[in-house]
Amino acid sequence: MGQGWRERALRERSEQGAETHLTLRDLYVVELALPPDTDGYVCENPRVVEAAAAARCAAALVCTSGSAATVLLELLDVLAAAGHRFHYHGDFDWPGIALANRIVRRYAARPWRMAATDYEQLAARVRRQGIPRLPLTGAPVEADWDPGLAAAMAGLNAALYEESALEWLVTDLGPGQR
Repeated sequence: MGQGWRERALRERSEQGAETHLTLRDLYVVELALPPDTDGYVCENPRVVEAAAAARCAAALVCTSGSAATVLLELLDVLAAAGHRFHYHGDFDWPGIALANRIVRRYAARPWRMAATDYEQLAARVRRQGIPRLPLTGAPVEADWDPGLAAAMAGLNAALYEESALEWLVTDLGPGQR
C-alpha cells in the first residue's frame, strides 16, 4: 500500500480494529497492494464488518451493504484482477440469494456457509434461541451453488439474516490474529 495520507489512514484504522467505508474516489486514488492469491471474504451486512473489527479479525473482509453498488464492484474487480479469491456470505432470503448469485457468477466466489445444511443448522439455532421466525417474501431464487438450498428455504419458510450467523462468521475470519 502507498504512503499517502489516505493509505496511512487506512493502515491506522486497521491497526486500531476499526472498519473503513471507502468511496469510489478513494478507490481511484488509494494504492491498494495486497499479496496476490489472497483469500478474501465478502459479506452482505455491515454488522458482520463491525463484529469482525471488534474481534480484531485478520482476514480481509468487504461488505456489500445490502447491494452490489458501483464502489463494491470496482473494489472487487481490482482485487480479482490482482488474483484474489473470494468467499461470499449473505442473507438467507430471496434477495440475499439473488445477490449471492451475482457475486458467485461475476467473481467465481465460493459460498461461505451458504449451503442448505448451513441454512438448516442456522434455522434450528435461531429457533432454539427463541428468535421469532420471519417468513420469506417474494419469488423463490435458485442458488447457483446448491440446488437444494431453495427447497430447504421454501420448506422452512424462514428468512435468516446474516446477523444470526455472526458468531460462526467471526470465528471463520480468525479473530485475534491481527
